[in-house]
Amino acid sequence: MIEIVEVKTKKQQKDFMNFPLALYKDNPCFVPPLYGDEKKMFRPDYVYYDTCEAICFNAYRDGKMVGRIQGILQKAHNQKTGEKRIRFTRFDAIDDQEVANALFGAVEDWGRKKGMDTICGPLGFSDLEREGLLIEGFDELATFEEQYNADYYQRLIENLGYEKEVDWEERKIYLPDKDDGTLEKMADYVMERYHLRFGPAKNKRDFIRRYADEFFALIDEGYKNIYGTVPFTDGTKKMIIDNFMLIIELKYVGVILDENDKLVCLGLCFPSLSRALQKSQGKLTPAALVRVFRDIKHPRILDLGLVAVDPEWANRGVATVVSAHILKLLREEGVEYAETNLNLEDNRAIINQWKRFKAVQHKRRRSYVKKI
Repeated sequence: MIEIVEVKTKKQQKDFMNFPLALYKDNPCFVPPLYGDEKKMFRPDYVYYDTCEAICFNAYRDGKMVGRIQGILQKAHNQKTGEKRIRFTRFDAIDDQEVANALFGAVEDWGRKKGMDTICGPLGFSDLEREGLLIEGFDELATFEEQYNADYYQRLIENLGYEKEVDWEERKIYLPDKDDGTLEKMADYVMERYHLRFGPAKNKRDFIRRYADEFFALIDEGYKNIYGTVPFTDGTKKMIIDNFMLIIELKYVGVILDENDKLVCLGLCFPSLSRALQKSQGKLTPAALVRVFRDIKHPRILDLGLVAVDPEWANRGVATVVSAHILKLLREEGVEYAETNLNLEDNRAIINQWKRFKAVQHKRRRSYVKKI
């Protein structure tokens, strides 16, 4: 007998957050989220609750926790698209169809009571959160930005009638076997032809002062039609800035300005924090902080966060400049490889960009959809 419990008490919240840590405690590919960030979603002033509603469920059998799931009503996205959707996320369970049936049934019932007719996911509150179900690459180290899951999750979800809506591909990007300098020459040509330059910044605070407003406007415009995205709010802007101050090194940020000092492109890379956070299960203990700052200063792996290009510049070769900048980082910083994180499988422009490197597709993720 499966007992489904809505998460309300401190004990239930702790069970919800700790379950995946226990489920994957011996899996070397699992990377936990920051424990402190997960705790924030149980606070009434959580940054996303100005545009969202959410519910969490735990599943127990004979008093032992066997699964969890979260449902999200992302009102801003529904308003943007005119749809009546809820999202599921933070689904974790043992390999048991009865458990999955009960958890998804609880979220679907909640969605119907909210007047919704469709459920999709895994999708978080926004695309800044972990999204997509891993369906290929189970033996690969997860990035800090994305969730790891076991291979049987796909079977459990598809047995419930969920169907593919979109797939994302992920790649490891290595230096090319032969580099004749063509990419950098192309980048120099684009910069000279359009009178572009890299934007300066004395330090992180100076960077925020100079570029934050244009950065958020550029992301909102460039990503507005991308699957699952929602506009920034003042709260999410502050959250991003706080995270930027903690983990970003300016040498891994590329800002391209036009001759009038207008921001036309921005690319962000993050030093990989996967190994640093595994040992502490996502908690920022003193030892974990030492590992985090070590990996920030001397990363072996770079996670490619995002590239945003002003739509007016989309067909002028600006992406070539970004590719050349990544190539330079790999070569000069001694980074083993960069990981692209999620690229929609039909985004040929970004996927073609990686052909200039030695690229290996090693993961695939999927978002599902179902009428309720």
